[in-house]
Amino acid sequence: MTNPQKLAILVGGGPAPGINSVISAATIRARLQGIEVLGIRNGFSELMQGRLDCARSLDIDEVSRIHFLGGTCLGTSRANPTKQSGHLDQVVKSLHELGVGQLITIGGDDTAFAAMKVAERAAAALRVVHVPKTIDNDLALPSHIDTFGFQTARHLGVALVKNLMVDAQSAGRWYFVVAMGRKAGHLALGIAKASGATLAVIPEEFAGGKATLDKIADILTGAIVKRASGGRVDGVAILAEGLAESIPEAELDRLGAIERDEHDHIRISEIDLGRGIKKVVQDRVTGLGLKITITAKDIGYELRCADPIPYDIEYTRDLGYCAAKFLIEGGANAMVTLQGGQFVPVPFSSMLDPATGRTRVRTVDIGSTRYAIARRYMVRLRRDDFDNPQKLARLAQAAGLSPADFRQRFGYVVEDELPALTLMRRE
Repeated sequence: MTNPQKLAILVGGGPAPGINSVISAATIRARLQGIEVLGIRNGFSELMQGRLDCARSLDIDEVSRIHFLGGTCLGTSRANPTKQSGHLDQVVKSLHELGVGQLITIGGDDTAFAAMKVAERAAAALRVVHVPKTIDNDLALPSHIDTFGFQTARHLGVALVKNLMVDAQSAGRWYFVVAMGRKAGHLALGIAKASGATLAVIPEEFAGGKATLDKIADILTGAIVKRASGGRVDGVAILAEGLAESIPEAELDRLGAIERDEHDHIRISEIDLGRGIKKVVQDRVTGLGLKITITAKDIGYELRCADPIPYDIEYTRDLGYCAAKFLIEGGANAMVTLQGGQFVPVPFSSMLDPATGRTRVRTVDIGSTRYAIARRYMVRLRRDDFDNPQKLARLAQAAGLSPADFRQRFGYVVEDELPALTLMRRE
């Protein structure tokens, strides 16, 4: 049965490949049902201010080919209506004045949380569905299901890192490449594993997700030493940007000034993580007598607005279609997922972390075989380097230290290595 109320679509958070495809598919599905579709400009930001001119009508001809394009035709923002009760009320009021009874939000965990709160405040007057979007791949979906945009971001990230690996070997240098991933290391690990980068460092590998700047620097210094012990002065390390949040704030001034966004997250993009870590590591390798050149490189914004690869186009067309169909058929207050080729709505209530009251975040499972294999292919210090006298001697020689001094200096960096990794070894 057709619902006469209008359906609105908005995008929150950072861009991700496939957003336009969701907008296109949802618009076409609703329009074919005779429902008017409004595109809301710049997320919640203008609705919070009561600006109704942020809405424009979308039709099939306008959106029928935008699924090929990166970015978002509606714009996006990180405006957070949950910070003030009055903003939530104004969003609900604005949507009501626009005649909107159905809302599709497209975004990550913060946008999902805002969608939940808007739905709660509007009650029966508004039915909301959320489409999970983030290149960070950190929304609380089942472990085998990616958020849209992740595959395209990894695909392009691998191509960029491949070129950096060739440059590193040709010029005899190291690259420290910072990849996006505020709360989880999925993208950094995925790029590193698929490209065959020298190593990846992600927050999840540290106990409690917390690490000191010195430990991160020593992991990288140890990797450089190990590479040098084999006669190589080049390498590429992929660093998850979330490492900045794993470092105690008291240490972050060594990397740069701290700013926060509308969701009270540290503005990681304003912290020069790569160059800050590079400086610390450069001082350490120079102190060991190694002549190593290190270059820091961020590959974050290059990935967010790429044209989606066919995988993400097909995936997002399915998600957009299911989001509109779910609302048209009376569904409400859920996140859209595809599991085993079937549409499965995930109720908003099941997405909350009872401990924090926020949407749950999916982190890298460092106990998985998938992660164990990634670690096994990395060139970095491992526990068996210290257990094997011959390996230890080679490493100590490359660092200009005695074996005992090398153990004392770097032995602690393998403390977080999981026993499961030992099962992967066949040496």
